[in-house]
Amino acid sequence: MIPLYSSQHVRDADNYAINSLGMPGVILMENAARSLFSEIISVVDDFLENKYVGIVCGKGNNGGDGFAVARHFIINGYDVNIISLGGEDELKGDALVNFRILKKLIAEYTKSKLSVYESIKDLSGFDECSLIIDAMLGTGSRGDLTEPYKDIVEKLNLSSAFKVAVDLPTGLDLENSSGDLIFKADLTVTLSEYKTGLFYGKGYTHCGQISKGSIGIGSEYYNKLDITDYLIEPEDAYFGLPVKSLDQHKYSAGKVFVIAGSGNLPGASFLTANTVLKCGAGSSVLAFPDSIKILAHQKLNSATVLAYGDNGKEFLSEENLKELEEKINWANVVAIGPGLSRDESTKNAVIEILRAHKSKRFVIDADAIHALGNEEYKKLNLKNKVLTPHHKEFADMSGLELEELERNLLKYGKDFCSENGCYLVLKGAPTIIFNPSGESFINSAGNPGLAKFGSGDVLTGIISAFLAQAEEIEETLISAVYIHSLAADLLLDEKTEYGYTSEDLIEEIPNAIKFILKSFI
Repeated sequence: MIPLYSSQHVRDADNYAINSLGMPGVILMENAARSLFSEIISVVDDFLENKYVGIVCGKGNNGGDGFAVARHFIINGYDVNIISLGGEDELKGDALVNFRILKKLIAEYTKSKLSVYESIKDLSGFDECSLIIDAMLGTGSRGDLTEPYKDIVEKLNLSSAFKVAVDLPTGLDLENSSGDLIFKADLTVTLSEYKTGLFYGKGYTHCGQISKGSIGIGSEYYNKLDITDYLIEPEDAYFGLPVKSLDQHKYSAGKVFVIAGSGNLPGASFLTANTVLKCGAGSSVLAFPDSIKILAHQKLNSATVLAYGDNGKEFLSEENLKELEEKINWANVVAIGPGLSRDESTKNAVIEILRAHKSKRFVIDADAIHALGNEEYKKLNLKNKVLTPHHKEFADMSGLELEELERNLLKYGKDFCSENGCYLVLKGAPTIIFNPSGESFINSAGNPGLAKFGSGDVLTGIISAFLAQAEEIEETLISAVYIHSLAADLLLDEKTEYGYTSEDLIEEIPNAIKFILKSFI
């Protein structure tokens, strides 16, 4: 698991290096430049069409890093066009030192150019560049871009050149991974340590590949910090896999009761129930309306059906609670919600089931999440329950506007779980897991092909099956989420992101589990 740091953590590290270790800022900048050059070249050197490089440098330390890395490109045989957003009278400190060094160096390397920005026309010289580097704004930038940054980013984003961001893309607010207009990088080289805001929200969509550079102080300083955000690695999926014993049988290998499906949305329930048995659980039982049970018999593989009396209504109501009681008590885990219906009587049934079974493990999804809206969840004991909403479902349940949620995604997720003692699997790109201790775990696998109907129902099945076979919740959730996304990634070997279905995803789960087992045993 990779620890993720805030921008304040990183700024504090700079102060530590300068004030406690006695390292001059110009040395830190030079270390950063050397690592930037190395990381960029390791990615792009084999496929660049030419050795023309364009670099836009801001007025602060991010710009100073740009001036310094420009020097390394020049002395290694590249022709570099550097545009500075400030002249010598506007620059200061280490950025000014590197500007002056670069200015003198270019006098000897006449194919390279250093100029001070005057208008957007200055960027026309970048048209021939096969590599463009953004070194405009750093971790201290907040809010939406102003001019000239806005015009520059809009222009650079139109370029077909390979684009690199120094530390973070200009326009990205690292505090909440937001921004109206952001430099669209193919590679981001983050300095010092990995920063949380690069891996979710707008960071996730604008950073491209992310690699780590260095300012030269090592990792010991960071290892002492109190961290609450993490990036999931493949080995984390291995450690969270349920352990199989030689003497297991179908009723000791994990029992899952799925309360899902209705006449309008029957398919979701079948995806969840079928997934359970692909993930090692011994038993999967689906509660389904009696009037349409033939659909379940046609679509289920090995899962069985508990058909409850629905009097032709084709959905669950409070009248069915006694019929479900025995199987709820029987199950290790109850998955509730996929395709269940949003009828008022269904909502009441969900609330009553959760109220009556405070100590039971539940995976609460889809329409069951909807039932918890209007602050109904505050009336329930959600301790150790697992909720699996997507962003809109979580916003609606919490009484938030979607835009407000996404501006402070980590805060709202952490607060919700801390206040309710539950676990939240917030589905999205990427999926983020929150625990009651106020920590977040950001998934690092998956692809856009997961953004289709049924994918979340499969995830509910994986989570339910794994939890039914394990005692520990956090590690199990991390494994389930990663396996779900890994199955999607493995499907790309034969299918594109356009072509695989949720049924394909289910069939690929055993291969994903096998991949993890073979990688770490």
